[in-house]
Amino acid sequence: MEAETLALAQEIDFSMWGLFARATFIVKVVMLILVVASFWSWSIIIQKLITYRSARREAQVFDEAFWSGNPLDELFEQIGTQPDGSSEKIFAAGMIEWRRSHRADGGLIAGAQARIDRSMDVAIAKEAEGLQKGLSILATVGSTAPFIGLFGTVWGIMNAFIEIAEQQNTNLAVVAPGIAEALLATGLGLLAAIPAVIFYNKLSADSDRIVGGYEAFADEFATILSRQLDS
Repeated sequence: MEAETLALAQEIDFSMWGLFARATFIVKVVMLILVVASFWSWSIIIQKLITYRSARREAQVFDEAFWSGNPLDELFEQIGTQPDGSSEKIFAAGMIEWRRSHRADGGLIAGAQARIDRSMDVAIAKEAEGLQKGLSILATVGSTAPFIGLFGTVWGIMNAFIEIAEQQNTNLAVVAPGIAEALLATGLGLLAAIPAVIFYNKLSADSDRIVGGYEAFADEFATILSRQLDS
């Protein structure tokens, strides 16, 4: 009897594809959802790593140009009113409002400082929204994927017990495949959730640091313009 059970167990395909092919429809759907969620998460992670690296490089290059000692009007003429870089957009927003705040006779319209600050705050908010776009998906995958996998496991184990009851047999060859299929769903859930949680925390911190740099620059630029207003 033991030899027969061992022979049956050896004939079963316990590879991931074999377990997926033998799973019930509901468990297959759960597995596919988790695989898609995992690939989606990794695409966001790679995209954000590239985007944040580019943003840091752009901010460094712009800071060097800003603090080079050249006139700010000359720098503004170089980058234009529709620049590509995030730091340049914040700078351009402040400069555009600065120029709009001058009357035809050269005098300043009242409330110029507040309008300049608001213009740069709006530009920072837009850039922050772009940097943080997609992070909510990582948070969702990280928090829900284990539960989706657990649902697939519970469903798979339930069907395994049903099969045991129908066959009136508790041999390993009958029990093991159903439990293995069920546990695969949990494994896929963890495989999707763990990288999503880790990189969500990292990318959120990176985004906050980049936005903090934008806010620090805006404060410094506003201070420079404030001196111009007072003089």
